[in-house]
Amino acid sequence: AGFLPLTAGAVRWNGHDLGPMLPGERPLTILFQEQNLFPHLTVAQNIGLGLRPDLRLGKGELARVDQALERVGLSGLGPRRASQLSGGQASRAALARALLRARPLLLLDEPFAALGPALRAEMLALVREVADEVAALVLLVTHDPKDAIGLGGQTVFVADGVAMAPVSTAALFANPPDALQSYLGPK
Repeated sequence: AGFLPLTAGAVRWNGHDLGPMLPGERPLTILFQEQNLFPHLTVAQNIGLGLRPDLRLGKGELARVDQALERVGLSGLGPRRASQLSGGQASRAALARALLRARPLLLLDEPFAALGPALRAEMLALVREVADEVAALVLLVTHDPKDAIGLGGQTVFVADGVAMAPVSTAALFANPPDALQSYLGPK
């Protein structure tokens, strides 16, 4: 993701070294549990940062921001300061910004922790939908089995600091390793 300088090796995407690239030029978007919204900016400005960090948005870009707000269920909240949003609204605003960037790699670190079950499922479905639209690879970190199952694809299960090889999510939950079964509880 580029938060820390490399001490060895290289990070490559489709054969390109990402190291020398500026963060905004990299082919990825990251969405954290904390949402990383700027509290002094409006919701629309926070989302607009996904398009132009200088916030000099044209009419077409402003329309895309409005569409993103509508898509995550925040129509009409664009003028509100980010600091005035509830936790769930902030999660959705951050998701709108991430989806608007339409990068080929979407890293999601517990992005829906502040959402209730129904809205969580709705936002996960939206991530799947947009990922399909832009052919993005989604890497989701979650402690919620429903999120992993809902996203489908492959899962890398991590236990005691050791990552297992990627496997089909359906196969993983059909025959969970002992550590996962212990986490899930009795069958």
